[in-house]
Formats: sequence, C-alpha cells, structure tokens
Amino acid sequence: MAQVLNVYNNANKIANLYKGKPIGCVTFGAGSIGSASISTLLKDFRAKITTDSTYFDVKKYTMEEVAKKLGDFLMEECKRLPASAPKPTVGLFLAGYSTDMSLGERWAMNIENGQAQEPVRLHKPEEVGLNWGGEGGEAIARLVLGFGGRLPEILKAVVQPAQSADQVLKILLPQLQANVIFAPMPIQDAIDLAEFLVRTAIQFSRFSTGPQVVGGPIEIAAITKHEGFKWIQRKHFYGAELNREINTGGHTDDHRSECKYDRRTGERGDGL
Repeated sequence: MAQVLNVYNNANKIANLYKGKPIGCVTFGAGSIGSASISTLLKDFRAKITTDSTYFDVKKYTMEEVAKKLGDFLMEECKRLPASAPKPTVGLFLAGYSTDMSLGERWAMNIENGQAQEPVRLHKPEEVGLNWGGEGGEAIARLVLGFGGRLPEILKAVVQPAQSADQVLKILLPQLQANVIFAPMPIQDAIDLAEFLVRTAIQFSRFSTGPQVVGGPIEIAAITKHEGFKWIQRKHFYGAELNREINTGGHTDDHRSECKYDRRTGERGDGL
C-alpha cells in the first residue's frame, strides 16, 4: 500500500503549451517523472514545439496531433528512467482549438506505470461537459454525478451478472446527474463553476480521514477561440516587486521600463 510521505501545495498543474495559441493542459497524478517535475517537462515540450517547425507546424495542427506528440515526448522521459526507478502514473487533460476549427476540443492522455496510452477525445464537437481527475474527483463525482467513484465496483459485487451492474449504472447516471453546464454558458460563469468545484474538493479532502491531499492555492485558466489561453488566477513563487524589468539600453535611470502586474490574472504589461 502506498504511503503519503509529504503533501506539497505549490505544484504547477496547468500549462499553456504554445504561447499565444489556444492550447493548454492540466495534469494530475504523479508530479514528476524521475527527478524532473511535470511542469518542467511541459515547458520543455513547449520549447520543442515552439522552436522546431519541422516537428510542429503551428500554422496547421490538430489537437489530436498535440496530444500524441506530448504523449510520445513524456514516454521518452519514462524510457530514460533507471530500471529500478518507480514508473509514474500521470493523467493529462488537453483542451484547445485545432487550426481553422470553430469549436474547442478536449482530449485525455494517460501514462500508466510508465506506459503512454493512446489519446482519447472526451466529447463530440457539439457536446459540452465536465471532466476531472486525481484525488479531488471523489467529491466532484458525488456532487455532479450523484454517486461516488466506488459505486460501480460495489454494484458489480452485489449484482450478478456483472453486465447487469453496467446496465444499472446506465439507468442511474442520467437520473442522478446534475445538469450544471450548458453550451451557451458565459465564460465567466464557467470559470466560477470550476472554482466552486475545486473549493468543494478541497474542503471534502480537509474533512476526510487521512492526509489532506487536495489543497493549496487555486489556479484557473481559460481557453477561448479568439483570446487564446488566458490566466484567470495563478500562484507565483516570486513577486513582481522583486523582478522589475529595467530598460538600460542607452537610457538613463529616468527612462526605466515599468512592469505592471495584475496579481489576480497573472498578466504582465510592460510600457514606458
């Protein structure tokens, strides 16, 4: 049985995979592959697709292509692990817009015990919905689906044959599921819903037995067709006052470049 040695509240779980483009992902599960954190590896992947036009054509791409390339990239990191090293299990949700497509896409990509699985598209183009993963999923499942994650296995233990248990689940799901998200929902309401669900998961973990494995500062990002990837709420390990940008290219101190920083959005605006 796995033992929790420590709980860190400052891991980076959200990444913009191509600066200026509507491509992003969120991770859950293992926070590293070997000694490299997932957030660092995602930045390495971003650097690769940003600088190598033969590897990734930013003018014509699909979200499926992004998901497959990311899976291959992380799989190569897993292959570099020593034979005796633990094999990570990592989940990723990717979201964004393929070139010239009007509707966004959501893809799931998982690494199970160091083996990358094929990406899976989560919804048809015209469908909307919620996706979640990791330790916080139990609270969200109970709230949104109307039952916890253990119900399927419990049904299969008490309902025979097992196929009958699957049929029971198919009947329960549409009857119990809370309809909380719709296609015309404004982006701000979608943001508020996401924050509400995360806060619910945090409090559920707080009052459950065992270590609180869900918590810490909440990060939120939104991906839209025209605005691209935008941070809504972000944690930082340094303050803007410690990282002021100074323009010294032939100017005196009276011509410093001011760096304006919005702590809520994480946006930086530079201007003279």
